[in-house]
Amino acid sequence: MELSVETLMITTGGSRIAVLSEQTASQLGVHSSDRIKITYNNQERIAIANTADYFPHNRIGLYREAVAALGVKEGETVDVQLAPLPESLFNIRAKLHGERLREKDIDAIVKDVVERHLSTVEIAAFLTALSIHGLSTAETEALSRAMIGTGKTIDFGAGPILDKHSVGGIPGDKTSMLVVPIVAAAGFTIPKTSSRAITSPAGTADRVETLCPVTLSIDEIKATVKKTGGCLVWGGSLELAPADDLFIQVEYPLGIDPMLLPSILSKKKAIGATHVAIDIPTGMGAKIKTRQEAYTLASDFVDLGKRLGLNIQCALTFGDQPLGRNIGPALEAKEALTTLMGGGPPDLREKAISLASMLFEMVGVENPRGMAEEMIDSGKALAKLREIIAAQGGNPNVEPQDLPVGPESAAVHAKEGGRVLWLSTDDIVRIARLAGAPKEKGAGVILHAKLGDTVRKDGKLLEVYAEKASKLSAALELANQLSPIVLSKKPEEKMVLDTIPEKTTHEKAFQLDR
Repeated sequence: MELSVETLMITTGGSRIAVLSEQTASQLGVHSSDRIKITYNNQERIAIANTADYFPHNRIGLYREAVAALGVKEGETVDVQLAPLPESLFNIRAKLHGERLREKDIDAIVKDVVERHLSTVEIAAFLTALSIHGLSTAETEALSRAMIGTGKTIDFGAGPILDKHSVGGIPGDKTSMLVVPIVAAAGFTIPKTSSRAITSPAGTADRVETLCPVTLSIDEIKATVKKTGGCLVWGGSLELAPADDLFIQVEYPLGIDPMLLPSILSKKKAIGATHVAIDIPTGMGAKIKTRQEAYTLASDFVDLGKRLGLNIQCALTFGDQPLGRNIGPALEAKEALTTLMGGGPPDLREKAISLASMLFEMVGVENPRGMAEEMIDSGKALAKLREIIAAQGGNPNVEPQDLPVGPESAAVHAKEGGRVLWLSTDDIVRIARLAGAPKEKGAGVILHAKLGDTVRKDGKLLEVYAEKASKLSAALELANQLSPIVLSKKPEEKMVLDTIPEKTTHEKAFQLDR
């Protein structure tokens, strides 16, 4: 059936949606959520049909994604037909029943996800099936390879190509901003693509963006790496394993994360990495709670890495509290710069040196820790970061005090003196995000007390920064309600950390950031 196009200036976040009147849909034999095949200028695209009672007859409304895919304009004519069910849908049903999928089954699913042949409901069904039934090692490998094969890859030439990744879970982890310049300053290649925050107060791309642009093309990334040996860029616009970004859009509202392994390693393989250090923060404040869970995950990473031709080493790192003291994009960038300049919190310096040392050891460097320390102490790592900032279009002479933070700030004070016995990273994340992070780069939290620190009565526990007074007020109210930092003179004097239902508690936040 030929229909006239009505362009709807609405985006869906990725899906190709078409709107038909009930009468037109009935003539086509189409129901809401069915697939339709749209043909224009000898090209075909699949879209998901929505039906509307009062939409004009003999017209088809196309959302922006469908318009862009077809290159069609308002009023032009397209041919519309009911599309057959994709084979991948039968594979998804098989996984829902707990069956093992073959490589070709997984290839079909990932290809249809990338080509937008599957609806959000169908992708959700697939991810739910993975969350319930799990993935075999062979399925995980097949999924990783399919995600690599349906996207772009980057070739930086002769290796080794080093990389570092954290599975996430603790706020304030700006380690990549130190590890990349340390490794690059030592003469190695380390192209770091990073994500933006999903559930945290800042992703690496959010932090680096306060210093320089992070949305670079593949050609710009190659030029930056050729010039400096490293980069710190956002990977979301590069179409490296693009299925992953589409899966994450569905995982987030479901509160599940069955794709952790293939998600991370498919992008490492696509960027051309040969040696990867995986940071697994472990503890009550992290995504991974126990050492046993961390050892199992590390083993899975190493095994999948071997199958994909990647040399993987994992570090189980301390995850009972935030890393450093600053949380929020600009605040964390300030802290990273300060640490490379010889100051900064000791835990941030130690973690960066340890992870850089792991990478150096993997490529056969003698005295790897000594080299990592030398890169910071000699100022070479700082100089390298400034080179990278300049190559990506930022100001290489930026100083920590040049980075603007929220003009609205206030402190939360201790009601009694004592030592910090317990600290809730989830609560600190909630406070920082309510203050405006990561969207508002100057928002966030500075911790004045961490585990083991002694705080006097009325002393500062934390400071909240915001760009708007209303958000500061809301964040302060939440901070006082949650009491994220618990003090006691002796552990045995504070055996009750919270009470239910006398004190209002909040549902534990889902952590999805990669």
